Amino acid sequence: MNHDDLPSTGAWALAQRLQRRELRAETLVRACLERIAEREPLLQAFAVVDAEGALAQARVLDAGAVRGPLHGLPLGVKDLIDTADLPTAYGSPIYAGYRPRADAAVVALCREAGAIVLGKTVTTEFATYQPGPTRNPHNPGHTPGGSSSGSAAAVAAGMLPLALGTQTAGSVIRPAAFCGVVGFKPGFGRLPRGGVKSLAETLDTVGFFARGVADAALLAAVLTGDQRLMPGVDTAAPRLGLCPTPDWSLADADTRAAWAQALAVLAPQAAACADVVLPADFAALAPLQKSLMAHEAARALAWERQHHAARLSAPLQALLAEGLAISGAEQAGMRAQVQALRRPVDALFVNHDVLLAPSAPGCAPAGLQSTGDPVFCRPWSALGLPCVHLPFARGAGGLPLGLQLVGRDGDDHRLLAWAAWAMQRLAPGATVVPPAEY
Repeated sequence: MNHDDLPSTGAWALAQRLQRRELRAETLVRACLERIAEREPLLQAFAVVDAEGALAQARVLDAGAVRGPLHGLPLGVKDLIDTADLPTAYGSPIYAGYRPRADAAVVALCREAGAIVLGKTVTTEFATYQPGPTRNPHNPGHTPGGSSSGSAAAVAAGMLPLALGTQTAGSVIRPAAFCGVVGFKPGFGRLPRGGVKSLAETLDTVGFFARGVADAALLAAVLTGDQRLMPGVDTAAPRLGLCPTPDWSLADADTRAAWAQALAVLAPQAAACADVVLPADFAALAPLQKSLMAHEAARALAWERQHHAARLSAPLQALLAEGLAISGAEQAGMRAQVQALRRPVDALFVNHDVLLAPSAPGCAPAGLQSTGDPVFCRPWSALGLPCVHLPFARGAGGLPLGLQLVGRDGDDHRLLAWAAWAMQRLAPGATVVPPAEY
């Protein structure tokens, strides 16, 4: 493999070469750093790049025994997630220069498995609405999405093979869609959240970005300890449920074209393919998620709100004010509504193995003032179901887009296997190629 091809290679293929000692960790880190030097001045995906620390760790790994399944793989960590050796600012000037005393649990697990933290990637302010400086690698005049902006952009631009993110509303799936990479949001509670800045206690989920489904499956297996998630597990064709959701009217022509493309390819090869009949109250999930997030954020960010209100952005102040206006009794009622919908939604998986749904209303919007609308992700985040974004299409303007697969609670391993099945048919042999430089 040519040195120049390394930044475009998926983590699963790189891991195999690193395990066999056909590739040195230092060589891979240097290749990523070269790509960062080329693309980062324009894209601004990183809050911090730790070149010297990463190279030093790579040399240690090259000189010793194979550390684990992620041995020598460079990793980006969303700047919402604590790192003991690098600043963690949570996307806010309040925490400029802040140094946590410990790694977040997911970071510690990645390091234990041999991953090399190459840097911290840009997040929106406390994973909410105020964008950071990151630009879309496919067109720098467009948003990369949020809140895991830097993680998605860095993987899409070939600066990293893997990056951690988080999702409370749509902060993994939407930027994966806008940047054209695989995004995986595990089921709620599958990954530890210790050391991750809380926004909404009943919604926050650690997820990640990769170039292929196998890459995401590798990281998922490491972080959960569930070997059923490892790539390479064959699976029969799924019974595919078509779920455009009650918000389908918000999907633009590009998303509708991707939907038609997916159906034309997958429907003839699926074990079954049928429209999903959603519970009557399903349309309430998106507004419920939004209100729950506001209520819980106003409490999770109580100290920042009380002591540094002037340093919070206007959109965040508005969100917190909205949350404070929601009483505890109202919040409990909303949680009960969500809970009541879990059983009828779970029943959908009696007749469908996996649901096909939109990831975003369309391609990444122009401008950097907004990170886009998470409307198509809110219901699944409210329910805590696992989701995978499949990047297989492009809009009329050339920007990437795709669709998401949604799995049953506890079926993360089957969801990833069926995502691999789908991608093999939608984009056979595809790998994420870094966009041309602007």
